[in-house]
Amino acid sequence: MKRIIPLLTFLLMPVLAQASGDGARLDLTGQWVGVTALALFFVAYLAVMAEEFTHLRKSKPVMLAAGIIWGLIAWYYQSHEIPHVVETALRHNLEEYAELMLFLIVAMTYINALDERNTFEALRSWLIRKGFSYRALFWVTGVIAFFLSAIADNLTTALLMGAVVMAVGHGNPKFVVLALINVVVAANAGGAFSPFGDITTLMVWQKNIVASNGPIGFWTFFHLFLPSLVNWMIPAIVMHLFLPNAKPEGGGKMVEMKRGALIIAALFLCTIALAVSFHSVLELPPVIGMLTGMALLKFYAFYLRMTTSGRAQKEVSEIGSPAAFDIYREVARSEWDTLFFFYGVVMCVGGLGFIGYLGMISAVIYGDWGATNANIAIGLISAVVDNIPVMFAVLTMQPDMSIGQWLLVTLTAGVGGSLLSIGSAAGVALMGQARGVYTFFAHLKWTPVIALGYAGSIATHLAFNHTLF
Repeated sequence: MKRIIPLLTFLLMPVLAQASGDGARLDLTGQWVGVTALALFFVAYLAVMAEEFTHLRKSKPVMLAAGIIWGLIAWYYQSHEIPHVVETALRHNLEEYAELMLFLIVAMTYINALDERNTFEALRSWLIRKGFSYRALFWVTGVIAFFLSAIADNLTTALLMGAVVMAVGHGNPKFVVLALINVVVAANAGGAFSPFGDITTLMVWQKNIVASNGPIGFWTFFHLFLPSLVNWMIPAIVMHLFLPNAKPEGGGKMVEMKRGALIIAALFLCTIALAVSFHSVLELPPVIGMLTGMALLKFYAFYLRMTTSGRAQKEVSEIGSPAAFDIYREVARSEWDTLFFFYGVVMCVGGLGFIGYLGMISAVIYGDWGATNANIAIGLISAVVDNIPVMFAVLTMQPDMSIGQWLLVTLTAGVGGSLLSIGSAAGVALMGQARGVYTFFAHLKWTPVIALGYAGSIATHLAFNHTLF
């Protein structure tokens, strides 16, 4: 669940702005169309915030708002006999969303396939059976969360490590709280230095940002590895001092991975390599490499089905059967509400940008505050507002920044969500998983320590990557 500081910023802005540099595009910020569009987005996001109480899926209000906003814009332009301008802008936004959606569907399908083959469950049972101490488990789950989230989303990573913490920390709420906070911070930090680790990082990579120093390629993001590590390590070291110095009871049954699990993991790594190669070597969109990798997974799914035993073939329709691997079932298990929410956000923010509001904000925060202060503020905003609309707004503004500044906003938008439990999908998910133990106020108690990590990551980036500015 997120909040709406940027929206309040919108409302507090003056309603008049300079005319757009594009003569064919009208400045509607002072017109009823602009004000209505802004109000629609505001109301839609209020509905998103209330999802936990209304149980209304978050994609529904933003999708409806997106359609109405663009419909109003198109009607206004048609009434002023200005054809095709709105259509061209809408197609541009739709193309950007389509690339990201297909990319995420492939990644989600691979994660779902690995989950169906018991890959994550086997890892969880192994950690439980190893009999680590509380302090050792704190660091093991943190390290795994940090590196796993670089290739899997932070939500999946947090849920996996959260299950381990809950299983071994039962009866020790102090350990559970500290370990879950550690998992949230580690998962968000790990996702910040890899284009595959977070949607915001992926957005920057696929946008192919070209700064004064040149384009931001795949490996450029790994300049954020050390700042991300600092972001996690500072609060982890402090919290380590407050952990119980004891060892939980062992136990737990052994879980074996299903046939083909390791092959699917290898294919996932090959798919990532294809996406990078298609983008870096062939200068094609990364999504083409991802879809090519998905074709490999489909062929392997066919191989699994064709090489099962006769008895297993009869059980192929049974859920849980070793042979019951259906690639399209894994596609269907993708987080469709999140994908459609992403569509609504992209189209709403794109519409507000077309109207002229993002240009106004860009002039204020990037013109008056300076890029560094603005990018730090973006991270603080992402602690209470979903980082997807925040980052998409920045990308739509297209402020003239160096590679170092683009990496800074990628870092802050990614790790800023750790400041509050509601600041990231990982935190929200773990509040539900450990209801009554890991709460908003339990996390808030450690926010000052997490803020030290946030400040330390920014300082590390400015110091070690100064040549990129």
